Amino acid sequence: MPMNDTPSTPPGKPADTPPISEPVWTYRGYSMKASEFVTAMVHFFRAEVTRSNVWRKRLDTTTNWAVIATGATLSIAFNQATSHHAVIVLNTLLVTLFLYIEARRYRYYELWSYRVRLMETDFYAAMLVPPFHPSPDWAETLAESLLHPRFPISMWEAVGRRLRRNYFPLFFILALSWFAILWLYPTPAAAFSEMISRGAIGPIDGWIAFAAGAAFYGALIVVSLWTLGMQQATGEVLPRFGLDEEADSRSGKAASARAWFRPHHKRQQLLAFIISPQAKSDEIAKTIMNEMNRGVTAMRGTGMFTGEDRGVLMCALTVTEIHNLRAITARIDPQAFVVTSNVREVFGKGFVPLEENP
Repeated sequence: MPMNDTPSTPPGKPADTPPISEPVWTYRGYSMKASEFVTAMVHFFRAEVTRSNVWRKRLDTTTNWAVIATGATLSIAFNQATSHHAVIVLNTLLVTLFLYIEARRYRYYELWSYRVRLMETDFYAAMLVPPFHPSPDWAETLAESLLHPRFPISMWEAVGRRLRRNYFPLFFILALSWFAILWLYPTPAAAFSEMISRGAIGPIDGWIAFAAGAAFYGALIVVSLWTLGMQQATGEVLPRFGLDEEADSRSGKAASARAWFRPHHKRQQLLAFIISPQAKSDEIAKTIMNEMNRGVTAMRGTGMFTGEDRGVLMCALTVTEIHNLRAITARIDPQAFVVTSNVREVFGKGFVPLEENP
């Protein structure tokens, strides 16, 4: 359906009242109506929801593999004719492989889920409360995630989460079944040492197998407890800002507010130097300020090879803006010299406020 660009008369206004033009969203050289921007974001939101759902289904599929494999193993292990504890050991290794696969898939799921939640909290929720528009920090965070994707959760944290939530019951059942088979088959063991001796696997002595199993389960417990405090991505159902009263009560600290969806890493920030003839240098500076809304500091320099005066522009920007800076410079002066370098941190307007505590 073709769009009508003619501004309409707002409801409740007299017919002779001049129409109010729809506000225009200007962002990085693009100009579009607010309705067009919202429409684009709606489609993007639906795409990210679909992506997260796909990976959520893959998580469930991996868990189903582990459950089905465990059920089949136990049905074979407790069969009087085919009973042998080695099948449980093999299934334990298989379930561990499924845990690794699911943790890897969980990292992808968290990436798409992170973007969805970011849009829910800072775009759609922002429409309902003042000042009724997304924050610049949200736009930069989402743009960086799109241009330079990175997992919001580490592999260790993903393994710990899936282990605590899904796989610990499976490992517990497998360990209990292993002990039960050694104790009951072929006849009930008369002593604990006899039961352990039955745990031999080929040339591997039963006590060695028992020690290896104890070390394996000990490692699972250590990983589960060690990753318990990792909160790089704390879940899709938590509020944007909330009091982590339960965690703080365990540590004896006062309740503290935290924003769960923000990545813990600092956004990559750059410092660019643009060297160009003085006339073109001034034009580049004005274009950067007008189109990118970034401040520019001008300095004078001399080309030691040619002896000519040069303008040196210094501009701090984020990693999502470097492409626009290069495009502006190439458009005005294709012969310009541009140097960019990573900086540890930038304080000031448009970056980290000077008064903010580290």
